[in-house]
Amino acid sequence: MTRAYVGLGANLGDRERALREAVSVLAAEEGIEVVAVSALRETEPVGVGEQPLYLNGAAALDTTLGARELLDRLLAVEQRFGRVRVPDEHGPRTLDLDLLLYGDEVIDEPGLTVPHPRLHERRFVLEPLAELAPGLLVPGRGDVESLLRGVH
Repeated sequence: MTRAYVGLGANLGDRERALREAVSVLAAEEGIEVVAVSALRETEPVGVGEQPLYLNGAAALDTTLGARELLDRLLAVEQRFGRVRVPDEHGPRTLDLDLLLYGDEVIDEPGLTVPHPRLHERRFVLEPLAELAPGLLVPGRGDVESLLRGVH
C-alpha cells in the first residue's frame, strides 16, 4: 500500500460539488482508499487570461495501484467531469486532479513526473499538503512547511 497525495482544483461550474464528487468517485475505485481530504480554499488562478477563482485542496490516498495506473484513473475521473486536457494549458477547468506525490518515489517518465514539478512553487498545493500531513517530505525538495515558508 502506497500513500499518494492528489491536488484538487476547479474553477468552472459548481466547484465544490465537482471536487467533492470527484473524491467520492475516487473512493469508489478499486485499489484506492481516500484517507483524508483537506479544507478547500479559494485561490487566484495561475496562468493566462482572465478566469474565475479556483477552489483548491488535496486528498491523501492509500493505493495498491502503481503510479501510472493511479494517474490514468485520475485522468479518467477528470474526463467524466468534462475536462479536456491540452498540453501546457493553464486555462479554466471543470476539474483538475494532479498526482502530487506517490510515496517517496521520484518518477520522471513521459507524461508522469512525481513529485509534481511545480508543487514546491505553489502555495495552493503546499497549504493543503501541510494540513493533511505536517512534516511531509517532498523528495528532493524538503518538508512541506519549509517549502511553504519559501513561497511568496
